[in-house]
Amino acid sequence: MPKLNLDKQESEFLNSTIAHWEKEGLLDNTHAQKLRSSYEVKGFDWMRLAKYSFWIALACGVIAIGSLIINDAVIEWLQQLYYTPDIVISIIAGIAAALFYYHGRRRERLFPEQVFSNEALIFTGVLFTACCIAYLGKTFDNGSGHYSLLFLLSVFIYGFLAWRMDSSLIWLFALISLGSWFGTETGYQTRWANYFLGMNYPLRFVAFGTVLVTVVYLLRSKKWFERFWELTYIVGLLYLFLSLWMLSIFGNYGSMDAWYQIKQISLYYWGIISAVIAGGFLWLGLKTKDAIAREFGITFLLIFIYTKYVEYLWDHIDHTIFFAILGLSFWLIGRKAERIWNIRSADDKKHDGVINA
Repeated sequence: MPKLNLDKQESEFLNSTIAHWEKEGLLDNTHAQKLRSSYEVKGFDWMRLAKYSFWIALACGVIAIGSLIINDAVIEWLQQLYYTPDIVISIIAGIAAALFYYHGRRRERLFPEQVFSNEALIFTGVLFTACCIAYLGKTFDNGSGHYSLLFLLSVFIYGFLAWRMDSSLIWLFALISLGSWFGTETGYQTRWANYFLGMNYPLRFVAFGTVLVTVVYLLRSKKWFERFWELTYIVGLLYLFLSLWMLSIFGNYGSMDAWYQIKQISLYYWGIISAVIAGGFLWLGLKTKDAIAREFGITFLLIFIYTKYVEYLWDHIDHTIFFAILGLSFWLIGRKAERIWNIRSADDKKHDGVINA
């Protein structure tokens, strides 16, 4: 039987667990040694290297294409193609996307262990799909400027592809397209004014994120949505909390000129509202054992607090004192977290002792 290839932290965890079981009499020495010999510490995280290498390769590919485009000879060639019908470019991009999707899916069946190279092919297909939709929009453009419909079309296309291919990566782009559609559609409906129903963009996306998270909660028990539930939940919380963070900084002001005229302290109530919502998610996560809500709550609660700290005190106290207070606060947070961790560890040991007794 091949050995499990674990990183150092995972190996140390298993060693301590097996030692605890052996000490408590749950395992004899023979079985403990068998378990220890069933895994080994890997020397290097090749999976992480593969992941980052493929992403860097894609980025370099984009840069290479950009460098190629600015070449004089290529520019002349592109000028000759200027009058190529948009529908032709759309069809070519669509065919290229289909080929990349097909090749990616085929490799997933033949080489399921090559996760990142397969995802790189799917990601390239996603880019060609976006190109296909964009040029399809140019083909039927009547000058109305209602290009939010292209994002809406992207939602359905990416959603269908994600469902058929069981791809979280494509589903992520469907969710991004959904947010893009909402932002551009509300802008189009107001002829790109500063407010939509009295809301600037951050406040609109607070409402959008709230609706998305609510829908996710309503669909939590639905079997057909199970495979995309967690990703949708995380993206919905990102929309909500990033919008709250921007709202706590800019308030409900629709232009930078208007925002520059006010004092930052006058927006304190948006900071309080944001902190209360983050605290609510933290409490909900602790009460229902929802790790995602808990992590978002504590992370953004700290972000909101320290954002206000920087806003209100950076220009008003000596920088030595500023960083001393900042360092002290993080030290206190670390001490509190360490104490909670020690208490939970002691409770776990006590619980194990009661069970063994």
